[in-house]
Amino acid sequence: MAPKSSTRVPLSVKGPIDCPYEGKEMLNLPQFNRGTGFTAEERELFNLAGHLPAALQTLQNQVDRAYDQYSSISTPLGKNTFLMSLKVQNEVLYFRLLQDHLKEMFSIIYTPTESEAIEQYSRLFRRPEGCFLDINHPECIERSLAAWGTEEDIDYIIVSDGEEILGIGDQGVGAIGISSAKTVLMTLCAGRLLKDELYLGNRHNRIRGERYDKFVDDFVQCVKKLYPRAVLHFEDFGLPNARRLLETYRPQLACFNDDVHGTGAVTLASLSSAVRVAGVDFRDLRTVIFGAGTAGTGIADQLRDFLNTQGISKQQVINHIWLVDKPGLLLESMHDKLTPAQRPYAASDDRWKEIDTKSLAEIVKKVKPHALIGCSTKPKAFNEAVLREMAKHVERPIVFPLSNPTRLHEATPAEIFKYTDGKALVATGSPFGPVNNKEIAENNNCFVYPGIGMGSILSRADRVTETMIAAVVNELASLAPSENDPNGALLPDVADIRDISAKIATAVVLQALEEGTARVEEIEGIKVPRDRDHCLAWVTEQMWKPEYRPLRKV
Repeated sequence: MAPKSSTRVPLSVKGPIDCPYEGKEMLNLPQFNRGTGFTAEERELFNLAGHLPAALQTLQNQVDRAYDQYSSISTPLGKNTFLMSLKVQNEVLYFRLLQDHLKEMFSIIYTPTESEAIEQYSRLFRRPEGCFLDINHPECIERSLAAWGTEEDIDYIIVSDGEEILGIGDQGVGAIGISSAKTVLMTLCAGRLLKDELYLGNRHNRIRGERYDKFVDDFVQCVKKLYPRAVLHFEDFGLPNARRLLETYRPQLACFNDDVHGTGAVTLASLSSAVRVAGVDFRDLRTVIFGAGTAGTGIADQLRDFLNTQGISKQQVINHIWLVDKPGLLLESMHDKLTPAQRPYAASDDRWKEIDTKSLAEIVKKVKPHALIGCSTKPKAFNEAVLREMAKHVERPIVFPLSNPTRLHEATPAEIFKYTDGKALVATGSPFGPVNNKEIAENNNCFVYPGIGMGSILSRADRVTETMIAAVVNELASLAPSENDPNGALLPDVADIRDISAKIATAVVLQALEEGTARVEEIEGIKVPRDRDHCLAWVTEQMWKPEYRPLRKV
């Protein structure tokens, strides 16, 4: 056991790796396999003679070859399939390839291509990855989870029920794809289905009500029992369950919902940058959110809670937010048809008499919003009439078409600039290239959830609080190019995601220490540096790197 240091690190990311396998068995395990990257000494030590070509290659040699193979594939889905195949062969090579070409490959491993891969999950299936929990067999939950290791092995768990995947709806068992994609980014940065004879999930309609709640609770209690230090990340739960489950379990363990907190935090960071450039006081900001599902109401709540940490009353913020969904503007008279998350934002009917509340253009004309945020998955909803109306009333319209995949966006950046005479401040939910030499900020959760997760893990936080999320928002906004250049992007470049994640994790750790939710000193006896620079160095030291470390036979 290593002697304790005042700033010792709790995670092992350096030094030799113990390996009890050899020969063909070792080559079939992606966490140990190195292919032609095994040294001569390792080939001898692990009985690999005859299993590999004679050439000894470096990791960089392998990356170059893999990139050539990747580049020869013509379709995005084909590239995605190639990368997933590489992942189950050699994990270090897979992550190193992604790290070296992250900006190019990001849209392949995540949105929009991952959406297509998830839709095709049962048809493309080759090898299982992740833990599959069956609602028809709740008695197997603990055994299934326990098979993945002890509490020392598991720090982060991403769970999805598959109901609301990436704007494409209920994907059943294919939801494992979004959880897998999120774990990749976490590591790297820190009913048509029922009729498909190839579908691999249960062939019955989605279970709801008491049986569903009991299954989820059994899962959470098993997580608390088996992995008490782990952070639980809820992903792509449907509107009826996402907020309800979050409110139930947030006081019990360190957990967050990425569609609520992740989407909300990254949108707030973009909004914070845009407000600064536009010269608008947050107290006066008028916001229309088009699409009032989990993401839309999550953004509204995060805006409310974030500004509350800045001394602005929650009701004042609510009074400046208008939600629009399938029935049009959400009104108080719709109370019984609204979800609990939507009801606080319902507008007074008296103020909307003789206004067509189903027309977004008419709503914009009435509200004169500074910001228009799209979470609707309704293509072309931000049309010329809407955008021109918005530009009539504010100097710098803030327009965020956040729906993904790309085919579902409310407007393209080019359209937004065209109909606002180039005055708009834009962030999108899918990747777009520059327009008129302006870089377009990609409002992607990957900017925040790896840092939230890593900071919560390293601090051993017992909860993920609103003030921790507020620290994330402030940190991310401070890293935007627009901080120094009014024409710069509202968010930093995804190519810098590792550095960004380290800084966000640092902000989370420091906030957790300040408010007393951190337990790392109590649990592991680790004294964490309290000044930002030293804390950042401490966090960075514990970030895993895709490299071949020495192997030690055990």
